[in-house]
Amino acid sequence: MDVLQGAGSVSRRPARQIFAVLALLLGMGVPSHAESPKPSPPVDHAIAMHGEPALPRGFTHLPYADPKAPKGGRIVFGQQGTFDSLNPLVVLGVAPDAVPRYVQQSLLLRSADEPFTAYGLLASRVELNEERTKLAFEIDERARFSDGKPVTAQDVLFTFEMLKTKGKPFHRSSLGRVTKAQVPSPRRVEFELGDGSNRELPLVIGAMPIFAKHATNAETFGETSFKAALGSGPYVVSDIVPGATITLRRRKDFWAEDHPLTRGLFNADEIRYDFYRDANALFEAFKAGLYDVRIEPDPTRWMTGYDVPAVRDGRILRETLHFDAPKGMTGLVFNTRRPFFADVRVREALGILLDFEWVNRNLFHGVYRRAGSFFSDSELSALGVPADAREKALLAAFPGAVRDDILAGTWSPSATDGSGRDREQARRALDLLNKAGFGMVDGVLRSMKGGDPLAFEITVTNRPQERLALNYAQSLGRLGITVTVRLIDDVQYWRRLSAFDFDMIQWTWPASASPGNEQIGRWGSANAQRNGALNYAGVASPAVDATLAALLGAREREDFVAAARTLDRLLLSGFYVVPLYYLPDTWLAHGRDIVLPARKPAYFLSTEALARLPAAPAPAN
Repeated sequence: MDVLQGAGSVSRRPARQIFAVLALLLGMGVPSHAESPKPSPPVDHAIAMHGEPALPRGFTHLPYADPKAPKGGRIVFGQQGTFDSLNPLVVLGVAPDAVPRYVQQSLLLRSADEPFTAYGLLASRVELNEERTKLAFEIDERARFSDGKPVTAQDVLFTFEMLKTKGKPFHRSSLGRVTKAQVPSPRRVEFELGDGSNRELPLVIGAMPIFAKHATNAETFGETSFKAALGSGPYVVSDIVPGATITLRRRKDFWAEDHPLTRGLFNADEIRYDFYRDANALFEAFKAGLYDVRIEPDPTRWMTGYDVPAVRDGRILRETLHFDAPKGMTGLVFNTRRPFFADVRVREALGILLDFEWVNRNLFHGVYRRAGSFFSDSELSALGVPADAREKALLAAFPGAVRDDILAGTWSPSATDGSGRDREQARRALDLLNKAGFGMVDGVLRSMKGGDPLAFEITVTNRPQERLALNYAQSLGRLGITVTVRLIDDVQYWRRLSAFDFDMIQWTWPASASPGNEQIGRWGSANAQRNGALNYAGVASPAVDATLAALLGAREREDFVAAARTLDRLLLSGFYVVPLYYLPDTWLAHGRDIVLPARKPAYFLSTEALARLPAAPAPAN
């Protein structure tokens, strides 16, 4: 799950203990001298999807947080693009994550050390039955919004109803599965979760950023706005320059200052987001010291762009970090709503024509690995792994949904000779295109039925994407395929994506170790035509829908892995993307005054754990 990883149960008392207690009560032959087994204490401080939470009730801080981290100062983050709203939870507008991350809080907080665990934050107690059909939260009596008013169960219910009706498609579809929500007391909220088949639903509910009912207009919630939500988190928005800067100031009256989940986190007195129109301006600003932390996505920059005085004299430090999470998929996405891309043979053929070996060597210094899975570098990947009995059982009702070579684990993305003109791959692609009804007419690839040329547009939003798209367009042009590349600004780009108004885009699907409900947003049939959804490829497959249900309903780790691999095989068989690449590690650059905790999280970088060293005292006169 990308929005929040976590899960667990409330009372997991083994059946043998229950029967022993019943035997004592009913006189069923348990000897009087026998000592009754001591029941395990119920897990009521966290939820874990499979197994138990790693941290017991009463833990003092997250393992990767440093309670002794320096406090104070300002940390500045740089972002490419702009914004026209502060609310990223609705369809309209372009908004950063600043308010949900730093201003608001959720009932549960995901641990960056565990793939499927979240711990109680606003919730002082969690109750979830074994069948995952009933969920309840007790709100911490200390919790306060920044205006001093308490966080109540009514605020949770209000948030739930608002996101269910006016939030993004992810929340609408996920929260719509709740069959009943009620508030029996001011600090208790209860949810009934249907048949419990969506076992991640309790975590989605726990991850909702909670809005203050008394300070939020539900009628205008779906509109863009520069008014920040009133939150219970450690910061408030203190200044906004629309489209350019957001500044957050740490609260002096933050209710959870010494909470185990916040101890050692949120160390800066001020957080600022600065926005830059393009990637070059963003990088130049970092080199000039205008912002503090940068995750570098560009191999060329990482290899050659940091040979600058600030790096040489130690003002900028560089680190290579490794996390255990799957590496996900970056690819060129086919909009299968377009008639030419509706044929899987066309999509496969166009994928064959990408010369990854040439691109990686000449554009990216050879540092990328070829993506061949949506869960690369993990046990969830189907690449090179034959399907087991569990996977075959999931696919039994959908014969032919997965290609034989992908089922057997023998398929891999096409490899070229690296020349940029691999004729064998071109012949393979042209053969597929001929079978799909296309032929060469006067040097142009055309449909043999209507005579229309095979032509499409790749929409990009930055120069690195443009460079790769132009190279790919050149490769396709050798087979008479006409491709135009259009670079557009950030706001226009997101509006077009929201309406599925594109032929092909470059996209990255991050992968966590706990994929869940977010996969429905990416691949579920219900989101194929829903504007604002993330199913950019337009996937509408009963086999995929059934596998997503199995993924969310898995009770054991083995069943979960089998469902994830099956999903991977189905997506690969559909050739919905031209697989590009991934980086096995994370490249991080930061100012020398920025302190990272000595103990890194296992699954992702927690920027909330960063701190800034205090400024050196001015020399005495």
